[in-house]
Amino acid sequence: MTQAVASKETAQHGLTEHSDGDWANRIPVQTRSDRPKSTDVADFAEVTGREAVWKYTPVAKLDALLNGELDGSRLPVSVTDIAGVTSEWIARDDSRIGRAGTPEERGSAAAWSAFGEAHLVTVSSEESVTAVITRDSLDAAPRAAHTVIEATPNSQGLVIIENTGAAQLSENLEIVVGDGAKLTVVSVQQWNEEAIQLASHFASVGRDASLTHIVVSLGGGVVRLNPSIHLDHEGANGEALGAYFADAGQHLEHQVYMDHDAPHTRSRVTYKGALQGEGAHTVWIGDVLIRNNAAGTDSYEQNRNLVLTEGTRADSIPNLEIETGDIEGAGHASATGRFDDEHIFYLQSRGISAEEARKLVVRGFLAEVIAKIGDAATEERLQAAVDAELAGSVR
Repeated sequence: MTQAVASKETAQHGLTEHSDGDWANRIPVQTRSDRPKSTDVADFAEVTGREAVWKYTPVAKLDALLNGELDGSRLPVSVTDIAGVTSEWIARDDSRIGRAGTPEERGSAAAWSAFGEAHLVTVSSEESVTAVITRDSLDAAPRAAHTVIEATPNSQGLVIIENTGAAQLSENLEIVVGDGAKLTVVSVQQWNEEAIQLASHFASVGRDASLTHIVVSLGGGVVRLNPSIHLDHEGANGEALGAYFADAGQHLEHQVYMDHDAPHTRSRVTYKGALQGEGAHTVWIGDVLIRNNAAGTDSYEQNRNLVLTEGTRADSIPNLEIETGDIEGAGHASATGRFDDEHIFYLQSRGISAEEARKLVVRGFLAEVIAKIGDAATEERLQAAVDAELAGSVR
């Protein structure tokens, strides 16, 4: 199962080795595609917090997940029983594991090294179906998990992962979208206020297939969820959407990677967040790579943050690498700002209270993402959760 890197030292220090083997000329990794990869945690040095991929993260709070012994036994989960969706546990050496991606950092590799069995959910219906994976019975013990969601060719489905309660969880999620399939995967984080989650989501999108990946992060003390979507077949389409709301002392981090590795692929990335309370911290890093064989690519990424109070911090870093000039378009944008006082004044002039006006503005700001989920009950519940965040009645 282990996919080794070219050298253990390259992974530990984030270095690239020249083809002549001249170690005197080793240089730090400069591009996303050059990062060393391995499923073995021993191939990565201990995290100090100075590394590029960890420098915005409160790594001291993650010591048990990065350096400790993780329980890799089956997670307590339930899956909607519906025709066209199957759920099973498979051994870690099963050939259906490892198809969507490989860890690029220690947290992901630690989880990969520790899990015993993987949870496989397969969508095979050609009529659209909805399945919910519920995870609400974890505890605070450090755990590792591995999940595979596969959409067979020409299938259609929506899979919602509901995360609530206590957790100290490090996990990898693989998403494999077969040719011609259309899949939406939604990961909802509504953990309790002490929960810690490290998650790496890897996706491979087939020929003329489409993946919509949606992240909604509302709860948890530290949540770091990093999606990597690989458009490695001609005509593949990928959308990465995110909505998050950080309260006092809460850290919500999302590092998104969109990899165009085939001709005529398309991607859109939109993440939107709100912050309130002393010490609320959000991190968004967006990497888009258009490889030299990805002619005809159409790509755009954006991040918007709405600051509601003093004492918050939003880090937003878009990155774009283009290796070919034969593309349809590529761009990125990032903005962080406060409420528009004119919007609030306008609503108040129409008889709406300041509190209700504030709620309406934030709801509208995040609704662009939440409304894309495609399940009315989930969308309504999450909008209500945003209202509760604003009222200060949760967290």
